[in-house]
Amino acid sequence: MSAMSNSTIFTAPDTYIGIYNELSKYNVHLNIFERLWASWYAYMQNDVLATGIMSFVMHETVYFGRSLPWIIIGRIPYFHKYKIQGQKIPTVAEQWACAKLVLLSHFSVELPQIWLFHPLAKACGMDTGVPFPAWTTIAFQIAVFFVLEDAWHYWMHRAMHWGPLYKNIHKIHHQYSAPFGLAAEYASPIETMVLGFGTVFSPIIWALVTGNLHILTMYLWITCRLFQAIDAHSGYEFPWSLHHFLPFWAGAEHHDVHHEKFVGNYASSFRWWDYVMDTESGPEAAKRRREKKEKREAKKAQ
Repeated sequence: MSAMSNSTIFTAPDTYIGIYNELSKYNVHLNIFERLWASWYAYMQNDVLATGIMSFVMHETVYFGRSLPWIIIGRIPYFHKYKIQGQKIPTVAEQWACAKLVLLSHFSVELPQIWLFHPLAKACGMDTGVPFPAWTTIAFQIAVFFVLEDAWHYWMHRAMHWGPLYKNIHKIHHQYSAPFGLAAEYASPIETMVLGFGTVFSPIIWALVTGNLHILTMYLWITCRLFQAIDAHSGYEFPWSLHHFLPFWAGAEHHDVHHEKFVGNYASSFRWWDYVMDTESGPEAAKRRREKKEKREAKKAQ
């Protein structure tokens, strides 16, 4: 079954609902989400504009939508016992100041890039039509992107802690030693672009190499990545936090220490780079280093 191109032209009707109803009559093989998707592109009649609007709205909805629960949790005393850094609860003023800078960054730095995303994606062979790929394909590709982005993030983030780069670029992100959800993208424009490269270009490179990537997978990947980044900055450690079930997952407990100590724990999603490169931070890591040192000294003494 061949995929339907987004450039399909409907002469009538001219409303989104009307187009959806018309398209549904002749494309019964498509599910409801695929019909809604195809109808959006047909309604817009401009693929660059359609992708740009959808991408930006998706990003803002996910970012602030996922941050909202952490704002609410911060106002409920019951959850304070789960706060990693004691009672360092961000004030409303701090949350609002952070939100304003993040919004400024989204509109001034990310929006222009999002607008160029469709032509870049198409040039790299990314599919934007219907039907969508199988969920197994989507899940596998997102898992690959998590691994690729984590490697990029580790080395670039570690580089950002080098003197001049930290002072002139990364220091902004460390304004909050006790992070909170909204602060996930609180950073300088340069850092936003450098670290964001791993998120955006890992899928693009994948599309170039394999020729097999749908923009829906890209959207779902970015959604997962935003959830990960915001949760890692939440400042809360729960008994049901994901790293208790996936020991190699980083999470808030891993990243919060980085903000508190300003060093170590450079990776984004996983713990293996910090473990292998011996850049783990926190009391447990310090204890392991002492034990290793004691063993080395004991061997030398023998």
